[in-house]
Amino acid sequence: MSARAQPSRSGTARAVRDFGRAAGGALVFSLPMLMTMELWWLGFYLDRARLLVLFLTALPLLVVLSHHVGFERTRGWRDDILDALIAAGIAAVVCTTLLILFGTITFDTPPDEIVGKVAIQSVPASIGALLARSQFGHGAADDEDVADEEEPYGGELFLMGVGALFLGFNVAPTEEMMLISYQMSQWHALALVVLSLVLMHGFVFALGFAGGSEVSPDEPWWSPFVRLTLPGYVIALAISFYLLWLFARTDGLPVEGVVMAVVVLAFPSAIGAAAARLIM
Repeated sequence: MSARAQPSRSGTARAVRDFGRAAGGALVFSLPMLMTMELWWLGFYLDRARLLVLFLTALPLLVVLSHHVGFERTRGWRDDILDALIAAGIAAVVCTTLLILFGTITFDTPPDEIVGKVAIQSVPASIGALLARSQFGHGAADDEDVADEEEPYGGELFLMGVGALFLGFNVAPTEEMMLISYQMSQWHALALVVLSLVLMHGFVFALGFAGGSEVSPDEPWWSPFVRLTLPGYVIALAISFYLLWLFARTDGLPVEGVVMAVVVLAFPSAIGAAAARLIM
């Protein structure tokens, strides 16, 4: 009987630990946005059709992210879907609790506004919940869970996209980001594109950060740039445009204004894309 009870207690402790890590990851990844006024207001006035698009794109992303880096090992896509839904639920609880404590959600807040505020905040929080194992779970007790497996090419590009989405999500709703795009000239934008590419390449290949990629002596210098850095920046540009549209930042802007805003937002998004390959 005691032999049966011990595995049961071990399984319960493991579940509690995983849920605690997921909540911690949700808190760490969402806290800057939970304390940002622009995101509070977005939950109030943003078109509900755009919120639906956010949900419809976020859920598949969480499922695939769970397949690559979840807070527990999964054996198939059914487990990945369940993992993603659990992470989203934990994120919603964390975000709702903190928004209530901050006085952003009160008894007088309309239900539609509550749903909008929590939905926006839950996306980065859900990513944090799923990344909790990779961020907080490298101790000795987790050696059996963490496999040192090399990501396939498509997986690396996907993780870069997640990193770009997370960091871009932090700054896309802010007024400062749009102000910077108004202040910049075309030459400033071109220089920022070059700087973004240089920093991305340096983060991953040139500076030897832990988790970065090593370049074979037989590989030409331009090969990793074409293979990963350049596609990663294109992904950062695409995600930047998506976020600007989602947060209604492109509404009423001329084409040149949209391009400038995308280039500005792609700077932190590109850094997020490069950093994602180091930490995930």
